[in-house]
Amino acid sequence: MNEQGMLAVVSGFSGAGKGTLMKELLKRYDNYALSISATTRNPREGETDGREYFFVTEENFRDMIEKDALIEYAQYVKHFYGTPKEYVLNQMKKGKDVILEIEIQGALKIKERFPETILIFVMPPSAEELKRRLIGRGTESMEVINARLRRAAEEAEGMEAYDYILINEKIETCVEAMHQMIQVQHNRASNNGAFLSQIREELKKI
Repeated sequence: MNEQGMLAVVSGFSGAGKGTLMKELLKRYDNYALSISATTRNPREGETDGREYFFVTEENFRDMIEKDALIEYAQYVKHFYGTPKEYVLNQMKKGKDVILEIEIQGALKIKERFPETILIFVMPPSAEELKRRLIGRGTESMEVINARLRRAAEEAEGMEAYDYILINEKIETCVEAMHQMIQVQHNRASNNGAFLSQIREELKKI
């Protein structure tokens, strides 16, 4: 059975360790594809266009919106982020489980358009740990860090909309837990309509 891939949206507070989780998941299992978002923010040190993000101008981004080339898009701390549609749908047709790492607004929009999407919210063990991780990155000023913490407080209001909450304390156990959450979706009856129809027909012929 050539199974259609699942769509999994991973959100979480900035600094919760989503990026590290994604990299480890892709390294450990070969049935995943990571969707690359388009953004109008500047690359951070070590980031490459087409690998972490597609870095585009605001004009280009607005053009993508106009052409309906994005599954979703949102504005976050003065910049736009969006998910290019074509890549996601192609990977799912190939049977890959596609992971989207996006914020809460976009996650809820995707769930509306694709109800079978699984939503996972990643968080650190405590708010203090979140602050420690953000400072430890050493890539942003305290002003930006405080803006991210204020944003986290806002995002915390929407966590109940997610299917799963994942506490990222130890990376090894967290990656395995995420893998299990996504794979169990494949076994839901609603995701196996074609297979169930096939079995019904075969049973009638026996």
